[in-house]
Parts: sequence; structure tokens; C-alpha cells
Amino acid sequence: MKLIVGLGNPGRAYAGTRHNVGFDVMDLLAERHRLDWESAPAEALLAKWRQAGALVVKPLTFMNLSGQAVGDLLRFYKIDLADLFVVVDDVNLELGRLRARPGGSAGGHNGLKSLIGLLGTEDFARLRVGVGRGDARRDLADHVLTKFDPQERADVVEAVGRAADAAELFVAEGIGPVMNRFNRKEDAE
Repeated sequence: MKLIVGLGNPGRAYAGTRHNVGFDVMDLLAERHRLDWESAPAEALLAKWRQAGALVVKPLTFMNLSGQAVGDLLRFYKIDLADLFVVVDDVNLELGRLRARPGGSAGGHNGLKSLIGLLGTEDFARLRVGVGRGDARRDLADHVLTKFDPQERADVVEAVGRAADAAELFVAEGIGPVMNRFNRKEDAE
């Protein structure tokens, strides 16, 4: 069984913000595959993707405590770390750019820091979705909690769609094919 997790913050105040791109990807997966959200045996919403043998998850612990819910679900369902795929926003990538990795550091992302700290390892697959840095003079925490500008919307919708495609490919074939297909710039394809 695979555990596909999108990181974000719960609540209407955070919907549509840069920090919630992971939630947006999970919502699209649930919509595409007609999955219903339900309570999980952890502080999270869960959708069972039975045909694929996967669980689609949105932790409700807020970004900085995401590791708690993910760790609880991994233990409850006895899922190996090799079958975990985390989708997260990244301010260090240009808007719409995707980058998949089989592991690595948190790169300053508090959600990934929480996962690494609670799982005790950096060795889990992740997909970073570029949300742009914005004005360098602006506080980064404020930036990730803002909604996308209208002129960014088309790029975000496209990136969320491609990130959902990447999650589907991870479920079917693993992280290698995801990196081969999605780490390239779109104009190079």
C-alpha cells in the first residue's frame, strides 16, 4: 500500500494559499478518482484509493506538525517508507516547476522538517511544487500564507495537475519514473 500525502494547513483561511499546494494536489486526486474524504486513525483526512492500493492524505495538524499525522498513519497501516510520497510547496522553485527526489534535506521547509524529525530519516520520496519566492524583502512566512495572484492562477492550476499526474505515476511505478518525467522544465519536453 502507498501513502500519498499533501502538506498544507487546515481551514478556510488557508485555502488557496501557496503553502496549501499539497492539499490542492490531494483534492485533485480525490476528484479525478471519485474518492471520498473520511476521518483517519490519525489527525488527518484520508481518501482510500482502493483500485491503486493507495491512501490519499491531508494532515490536519498544521504544516509544522505534519510529521505526527504521517508517522501515525505509516505505523497504523504498516506502510514502508519506500511507499511514502509527500507533495509540498517550495519557494525556492519558480512558480509551476516540479522537482521529485527519493530523499534529501528539508531545505528550510517546516513541514518536511517535522516529517524528518518524527520519522527519523530523510529517506522518503517527495515532490516539491514551485510557488515562487516573491519579493525578497517580504517575510517568507507571510509570502507562503498568501493566495496566488490572478496572473499566477493558470500556472498554478497546470502545476497542480502535473503534480497529481506525478503522484499517480509514483503509485504505479515508483519515484524513478517520476523524476525522469517531471524534473525537466516543461519547455524542454
